Amino acid sequence: MNHPVRRRPGLVTALALACSVALTSCTAGPATGPGRAAASPASADPASRPGLKAFYGQRLRWTECDTEGYVCARLTVPRDYDDPGNGKTFVLPVARAEAGKPDRRIGSLVYNPGGPGAAGVQSLEEGMDEAFGRAARDRFDIVAFDPRGVGASVPALTCTASEDEAEEEASEPPVSEGVAPLHPRTEEERTAAAEGARAATEDCERRSGGLLRHVGTQDAARDLDVLRAALGERELTYLGWSYGTSLGTAYAELFPRRVRAMVLDGAIDPSLDWSQRVLSQSAGFRRSVDDYADHCAEIAGDSCPADSPDAIRALIEGLYTRAEREPLPVSEDSSYAEYGGMDATAVLDAVSMAMYTPEDQWEPLSRALAAADAGDATELGALDEEEPAPADEDPAPEETDEVTEEDSGDEGSGAAEDLTPDDNEGAALTAVNCLDVPHPRDLDAYWDALPRAEKAAGVYGTAGVTAELTCRGWPSGGRTPHRVDADGVVPVLVVGTTGDPSTPYEEAVSLADQFPGGMLLTYEGMGHTAYGRGGACVTDKVDAYLVGLKPVRPGATC
Repeated sequence: MNHPVRRRPGLVTALALACSVALTSCTAGPATGPGRAAASPASADPASRPGLKAFYGQRLRWTECDTEGYVCARLTVPRDYDDPGNGKTFVLPVARAEAGKPDRRIGSLVYNPGGPGAAGVQSLEEGMDEAFGRAARDRFDIVAFDPRGVGASVPALTCTASEDEAEEEASEPPVSEGVAPLHPRTEEERTAAAEGARAATEDCERRSGGLLRHVGTQDAARDLDVLRAALGERELTYLGWSYGTSLGTAYAELFPRRVRAMVLDGAIDPSLDWSQRVLSQSAGFRRSVDDYADHCAEIAGDSCPADSPDAIRALIEGLYTRAEREPLPVSEDSSYAEYGGMDATAVLDAVSMAMYTPEDQWEPLSRALAAADAGDATELGALDEEEPAPADEDPAPEETDEVTEEDSGDEGSGAAEDLTPDDNEGAALTAVNCLDVPHPRDLDAYWDALPRAEKAAGVYGTAGVTAELTCRGWPSGGRTPHRVDADGVVPVLVVGTTGDPSTPYEEAVSLADQFPGGMLLTYEGMGHTAYGRGGACVTDKVDAYLVGLKPVRPGATC
C-alpha cells in the first residue's frame, strides 16, 4: 500500500489469475444493547461445544518480538473443531503493537491483512500498524495473527518440494511443454492446462494432505473467536482488508453478538459462485489496466511506456502476444531465468499486480514495460519479488496449563513437523480459496466459462478461469455461496474503492446491503482498498467508527 512496509492486503493475482464447553463469564458474548437483537434461546453458540473450554481458557503470554516495539505470543487452536479433543492443533503466532495512550485504551483491535495467505505477524512487524489512523493507534492495541496453516503457524501449509524432492523432480520429464496460452482454445492446450492444474493439486495433497481440509475461512473465524477470548475481550473489534473481509463476514455470521465494531475494506461478496467471482475480479483488473493507460501520464509522468493511452494498451497487448509465442528474455540472475523467461501468464501477473497501488507501482511498471518492449523483461519480472519471511527460529509454542500441542504436526506432510516453510503464501492462497468456494469436477464447466470470461474481461478473464482448474480436484469444504446471515450483529462498516482491481466496488455495495444495518463508505479512487491509503477523509470516518462507534451516513463518499 502507500506505506512502504505494508504488504498488499489482497495479493491474489499471481495465483488467482495464473494459476473464510461452556464459556466462563469473562469470555461470554455481550448482553443485548443498541443495534442488537435479543439472542434466541434456541440458537446454538459455536463456541459452546464440549471440548473447547480449555482453548477458550487460554491467556496469552507476551514476550518481546524480534522486532523492537512489538510483543509476541502464541495461541493454540484445535485442528478440527468437530473433534477438538483429538490432540491435533494449530499453534498460531500473535503480535501486538500496544496502544499509544494506554490510560485511554479501549481494548484490542484485531486485523487481517488479506491474502488469503498473508502472515499477519510479519505484516505488523513490518509496520502495518502505521496504516491505522492515529486515533485508532492511540486507543487500541493493534493485534495481528497468522491464520491456521499460514506463515509461521505450526504446522504450516506447503506445496513446494524440499531440496531433495526438487533434485528428483528435476530429472523427471515436465508435465507439459511449450508456452501456456492465456486462453486455451485447442484440445492440446486444454489438456496441458488441466494436467498442470492436476499436478499442482497433487503436489499440495502430497505435502500437506492432512491439513488441506482444515484451513478454510470458517475454521479461521472460529480461531479468531478463541483469540478474542485469549485477549480478554468480551467483544471483537476487527478490521479486515480484502480476504480479511471474508474472514470478518464469517466471524459475524458465527458470532454476531460478539462484534463490537467491524470494518471490511475491499469487500468480497459471499453470494458469488466460483465463475461469478472470476468474472468480477477479472473485469476489475481489466478496468484497472485501462485506468493505467488513461491516467499513466498523471501518475508516472515521463516514465510512461508510450505517449497515448491507446499506445500503452497496444504495447501491453503486444507483450502478451509475444510472450505467448516465446517467453520474454530476462537476465541470468532473474528468478524467471530457469523458466526460459517470462511467459504470457507471468507478464499478465506482473501487470495485474501493479494495479494494487498506482501511487507506488505505476512508475516502476512503466519503466519495466518499456524495457520489456525493448527486449529485456528482467525489470518486469522483478516488480513484485519479495524476500521470503524467515522461518521462526523456535517454532515450538509455549506450554500452557490448559492446552498442550503434543501433536501439532501433520501426518500427511513430507516435511518435518518443526519446520516452517520460508514462504507459503501461494500455497495458503490456493488452499483457502479452493476450500471456501465449491468448484465443479467436470472439465467442461471450465471450458464453457471461457467465452463468458473473454467477453467480460478479455485475457484477464480467460486466464482467471484457467487458474481455477487447480480447485477442480481439491478437497470440498462445507461452504456454499450465500447471502450474509448475521442477525443481531452491530452495524458493520464496508469500505469500497470505485477503481479497485481485485475486489470490485460492486461487491462492496452488495456486501453492505447484505448486512443488517450495514453501512457503505465509498472511496472514489484507484487501487486496492482505501483505509491506510485513501487519505484523511477515509481515515477519519473509519477511526470515528472504530473508536466512538460513530455511524457513517448513507451515501458517504471520500
